[in-house]
Amino acid sequence: MISRRTGVLSVLTGLALLFHESTLAGAQIEEPLVDAVRSALTSAVSNSAPPVPEFADTQSRLAYLRWLGRMSERLKRQKPDWNVRREFLQTLWYESRRAGLEPALVLALVQVESNFRKFAVSSVGARGYMQVMPFWTRLLGDGDAAKLFHMQTNLRFGCVILRHYLDREQGDLFLALGRYNGSRGKTPYPNAVLGARKHWEL
Repeated sequence: MISRRTGVLSVLTGLALLFHESTLAGAQIEEPLVDAVRSALTSAVSNSAPPVPEFADTQSRLAYLRWLGRMSERLKRQKPDWNVRREFLQTLWYESRRAGLEPALVLALVQVESNFRKFAVSSVGARGYMQVMPFWTRLLGDGDAAKLFHMQTNLRFGCVILRHYLDREQGDLFLALGRYNGSRGKTPYPNAVLGARKHWEL
């Protein structure tokens, strides 16, 4: 039988984790985009190519399969079903590579933003795995924010947005992560993502 004190501690721990997640959840700030940037970002999110990895040689394919196996083991607690886990990892790998990002960085960002919850919604309305703000669908798409709960759409928007912020910050990952979170120049969010990245590196 669980003691009353243990039960209270469990509840407090759970509330602390929820508070921690809510304080780190993304809240990108809407900023004016010049036409060339808007056009490039719109093109980057509109390509409907399926997330099927293609490899130039056997060695590259084997490296991907090793990555998939190791990441699958690490993600098993959050996504117990193998098929769901495989599809998620394959899509994340594809979208992160497509945007020129490290898959480990994107996995860390997803962990901090939503803890791998597909239908997560923050207190400011950010949605999905990468907690994308709905205004992005208006700026770059058809304005249907519900699409941000679609796995590939969410991962594509999130990766394209992070790539955009990296370019704006001239490759400074710390500042780009802060901008992604709406807390540019502050340390908690970038430190959380960079700390989590260590878990997802090979």
